[in-house]
Formats: sequence, C-alpha cells, structure tokens
Amino acid sequence: MTFKQMKSIIEGLLFVAGDEGLEAKQLAEVLETDTMLVREAVTELKRELEEQDRGVRIAEIAGAFRMTSNPDHAPYLQRLAYSPTRSNLSQAAIETLSIIAYRQPITRVEIETIRGVSSDRAIQTLVAKQLVEEVGRADAVGRPILYGTTKMFLDYFGLKSLEDLPAVESLTVSETDLEEETRLLFQKLQDAKQLTIDDLPPI
Repeated sequence: MTFKQMKSIIEGLLFVAGDEGLEAKQLAEVLETDTMLVREAVTELKRELEEQDRGVRIAEIAGAFRMTSNPDHAPYLQRLAYSPTRSNLSQAAIETLSIIAYRQPITRVEIETIRGVSSDRAIQTLVAKQLVEEVGRADAVGRPILYGTTKMFLDYFGLKSLEDLPAVESLTVSETDLEEETRLLFQKLQDAKQLTIDDLPPI
C-alpha cells in the first residue's frame, strides 16, 4: 500500500464513520500499519483538503478524526436544509427519530441494528433540525456517541416530557422482531403529527 493509497482509504473510512469518527489507533488497526504513520497521513490529507479549498475538512474531536463540512459553506448548507423542496423529513428521518425517542440514549450502531440500514444521514438531518442531539458517549470500544431528543422535539409534539410519548408495547429485539419494532415505533410518531421543518423555528 502506497502512502497515497493510504490517504485515499482513510478519507473513505472517515466518510463512512460519520459523526462518530475514528481514532488513529482504530485506523491503524484497519490499515494494519503504525499509528504514527496514520497520523502523518491524516495530517497531510487534512492539509490537502484545506489547500484545495475542498467542500469537506478533517477535524480531531474528542480524540477521534471525523469529516466535517467547509465552514465557509455554512450559509449554503443552511439554505439547503430549509429549502422548500426538502420541507418534509424523509421516512428514514422520522423512523430514526422515533427510535431515538423511545430508546434514548442510543448509539448510531444500535439505531442501524434496529433499522437494518445505514442511518448516518438521517441522524445528521435530525441534529441539523435540532430535534436530536449528542447526550454523551457510550462506555464501549471507540466511545460511540449517544443520541437523545431535544427540548425542541418535546415542544413540537406538545409533550411535557418523554413520559408523555404514546405508549409502546415492550418488544424484545431479536432477528424476527426488528422489522416489526421499527414499523411500530415509526407509526407511533407519524400518527402523532406529520413532521415538516416549515413548523420549526430557524436555527
């Protein structure tokens, strides 16, 4: 593996890792190489992205490297988030929101285990709309981010607290229950109110 190939692989790994990011040690294990070499590659990749004025950046947060957007592009990203053509949250976003609401605090991996598909984009959308936020780190390998709902979530659905959420039967998570549980959680919030970002205050 050449140094150039290593940088390319790291870029892809950080993209897939999403908000949780990856520590240098984790990258080194995946690449089967030295941690110092990984840090050198990340530093050079970070510099190249900045020098080329690319749309993404690499930041080190809480000991983990993660992909972030170019801060100079913030006005355009906000415009996209509140575009009329994107006024309705997708089914994936509402489904993810319902799972977080009933299972919080919960990690991205746990959400994806229930949904059976990648949920990184849906989570990012919910965080951007201030319906979901980071509430801590799980006591597990890599210290994954724990997500929970916000006060804005309660305000929108007219809830005094999470105890006022529609009752959900206690379901055990097994291979046969995942699809049914996802459907049930999604339907509970969808029936409560169809969520559109037009109703939300600007960030």
